[in-house]
Amino acid sequence: KFNFILSISEGYKIMLTLQEMILRLAVAAVLGAIIGLERELVGKEAGIRTNILVAAGAAIFTIAGLSLPYLVSLSETHLLEVIARNSGFMSLIANIVVGVGFLGAGIIFRDEHRVHGLTTAAAVWFAAAIGILSGFGMFVFAAFASIGLSLILFLLRNFSLIRREERIMRAIHSR
Repeated sequence: KFNFILSISEGYKIMLTLQEMILRLAVAAVLGAIIGLERELVGKEAGIRTNILVAAGAAIFTIAGLSLPYLVSLSETHLLEVIARNSGFMSLIANIVVGVGFLGAGIIFRDEHRVHGLTTAAAVWFAAAIGILSGFGMFVFAAFASIGLSLILFLLRNFSLIRREERIMRAIHSR
C-alpha cells in the first residue's frame, strides 16, 4: 500500500507507526497488570494475566479501529471521505464493551448466601476501558485511572456498610 502523509497544520495525522502501536499495546499491558495485581493478591481467579490480556486485547482492537480508515482508503483524498462518512470502524471499540461484558458474566456466580465475582468482573471490564484509553494514546488518564482504581480496591477491600452476618440473614429471608 502507500503512505498517507497529511498536513498536520490542517489537523490531520498520518497513520500510527509500528512503534506507536507497540507503545500503546505495552502501556495497556502494564496498566492491566496493575489492575490485576490487587485481584491476584486477594486470591481471585481473574488476576494479573487475565487483566493484561483484556487490556492489551482492547488496545489492539482500538488500534485496529483507528487504523482501518487508512487501510481501506484508495488515496489520500479518499481517506478524508472515509473518515467523514463512515464511523463504522469505531464499532470495533463499542463491541469491546459488549464482549468483555459477556466475559465478566462468566466470572459472576451466586451461592446460597451471596454473589461472588462481581468486583472481579467489574475490574476486568475496567481493564478493557484502560486498554481502549491506551489504544487511543490517552496514557496519563489511563495511568491515573488504573492506579486510582487499584488504590480504591486495596483500601476498600474489607469495608462494608453491612456486616457479613446481616447480609447472610437478608439472603436467607429473601427466599
